[in-house]
Amino acid sequence: MPVPRAVLYMAASALAFSAMAVFVKLANERLPMGEVVLARAVITLAASYVLVVRARIPIWGTNKRGLVFRGLVGFAGLSTYYVSLAHLPLADAMTIQQTVPLITTVFAYFILGEPIGKATVFALACGIVGVVIVVHPSGSGFDPVGVATGVGAAVTSSIAYVTVRQLGRTEHPYVIVFYFPLIATPLIVPWAAATWVTPAPMDVLVLILVGLSTQLGQVFLTKALMIESAGRAMSIGYLQIAFAIVWQWSVFGAAPTVWTLGGAALIVLGTVVVSRAVAGSPTRTPRSPDRSG
Repeated sequence: MPVPRAVLYMAASALAFSAMAVFVKLANERLPMGEVVLARAVITLAASYVLVVRARIPIWGTNKRGLVFRGLVGFAGLSTYYVSLAHLPLADAMTIQQTVPLITTVFAYFILGEPIGKATVFALACGIVGVVIVVHPSGSGFDPVGVATGVGAAVTSSIAYVTVRQLGRTEHPYVIVFYFPLIATPLIVPWAAATWVTPAPMDVLVLILVGLSTQLGQVFLTKALMIESAGRAMSIGYLQIAFAIVWQWSVFGAAPTVWTLGGAALIVLGTVVVSRAVAGSPTRTPRSPDRSG
């Protein structure tokens, strides 16, 4: 059975976003967080502009108010998540962020009227239990600022994803992605300027990798949300934790524990279940010719 496109898009998005978290942690060892966020915004703004121009799409879209709102909530989600990465261990920050699928499913149910199927509920349950198992052995206390910003990031990111789902009815995914850094960049400049540190050449490379990995993650995420319900698409995002295990082992030299492997197994199980549910569901009739390419 072929893997559905939405699942492939979300898996690619999860891989890219997990890599971004690693690069953010590495960059923040030498640079202030405002500078890291600014670099991400500037790089993705340039990359998004190139994508829109090459695709010959009207750059400003049609639902400008909705696009600006998506940019604002995206900025809030991005900033608070990066701050949580600075204050919390990587696994803890990513764990809090993985409440996004559950919050997104609830928001999509009330705002968009999207049903919550049994497969999605099972996948969400597997993901939540798996995440708890993964971080259980750490025993580390949460930093209050880290927890507050992590929860804030999860809520605002969920609102952003539901907004993307709504905008997908009228807007091209590249335009939606473009508005994110377009709105965020001028808002970040004062924050970065107040704590500016001139980056070394290696710092510049890491900042570029932050921007590129985030851009890839955002594009694949937007593509997935254009063709699949928000709840089911976001449940596949739990793969970020599984990818984080690999990054933790290969980059930071920390081998996974039995708890970590058990949690990852549950996460993958939930992903497989929702993948099969997506494959077996009726094919959606697009509102216009396929714009995901």
